Amino acid sequence: MDPGALREVVGLFLKLGCIAFGGPAAHVALFREEVVKRRRWVTDERFLDLLGMTNLIPGPNSTEMAIHLGYTRAGWPGLVAGGACFVVPAMLIVWALAWAYVRYGALPQVAWLLYGIKPVIIAVVVQAVWGLLRTAVTGPLLAAVGVAVLALYLVGVNEIALLFAGGLAVLIVRGVHAGRAVVGAVPVAALLGGPAAAIAQSGVTASASLTTLFLTFLKIGSVLYGSGYVLLAFMRSDFVHRFGWLTDQQLLDAVAIGQFTPGPVLTTATFVGYLIGGGPGAVLATVAIFLPGFVFVAASHPLLPRIRASRWTAAILDGVNVAALGLMAGVAWELGRAAIVDAVTAVLAVAAVILLIRFKTSSVWLILGGGAVGIAYRLVAG
Repeated sequence: MDPGALREVVGLFLKLGCIAFGGPAAHVALFREEVVKRRRWVTDERFLDLLGMTNLIPGPNSTEMAIHLGYTRAGWPGLVAGGACFVVPAMLIVWALAWAYVRYGALPQVAWLLYGIKPVIIAVVVQAVWGLLRTAVTGPLLAAVGVAVLALYLVGVNEIALLFAGGLAVLIVRGVHAGRAVVGAVPVAALLGGPAAAIAQSGVTASASLTTLFLTFLKIGSVLYGSGYVLLAFMRSDFVHRFGWLTDQQLLDAVAIGQFTPGPVLTTATFVGYLIGGGPGAVLATVAIFLPGFVFVAASHPLLPRIRASRWTAAILDGVNVAALGLMAGVAWELGRAAIVDAVTAVLAVAAVILLIRFKTSSVWLILGGGAVGIAYRLVAG
């Protein structure tokens, strides 16, 4: 293992953990810019395959992409470093906010910062989707699947169902036996998640202890698919209704903290863990919810060459890849409607797209610049 490669992984994902606002779609876009365009660690084809694998296993997609990319660049040490360095900065930020929340009883006001950052994030996602489409869409079949997934997502169809439907559709149309494909796809998505989830569930009791907290978040991390709203449903069921440790308002505040801080949204667990068990609770909750992702990536990463080499599993992966891009486009549309709210944010978004595509400006500087513009505008506007 090259020590220089490991240092590159540590440096890159520590930086991204501090500036990666916007949720999984935006994180993936930032990863692509850094590891495909700027550093050339992987090709777009390889990047898409890794993205497809993360969509087939439970857990936080962007963190699992960081783990995959760290493994690709620096082996097993890179696997640990990539994920940990992406998570730790966000964990520390959320921990500090949780301390302030407990001490002062309110959320810090950050709308003025996000006002300028959000339009830039939308531009980063748009650039990534546009660039990856040229690699993923290699014919009319894949184009049709991508458009269909985008349309169905926008009318409310479940994103996990769309991912698997995209893979199955490509498989069927390419003339490969569908039943065999489903059997091949299940071990990645279900057999990896199932045992861990069962083990975690069997150990959970109703006692208010750090062990219960750890096992509950381990269970959630083992079975979680989908968006932050899915995480909200899991946590509400356990921590509000089952244990009675949180109120609905505290849970919503926790999810809000996870949404507006950089790094993975699942650091919401850090906030909840601190509210329930202080510093030790914050650490245990964070480790528990992210640990399954490391295990799933370690188990699935070596399978990727065989999946790509096989005609029928490659068809599934191609379909999942283009479905994932359809979902990214849908997320960009929905987030764009929330982020671009006036002339200033519209100008920020258009300028960021031009700077990214035409002048290859680093997204890091654009995000920092967007935040500065947001602060300045709010100070001037009062």
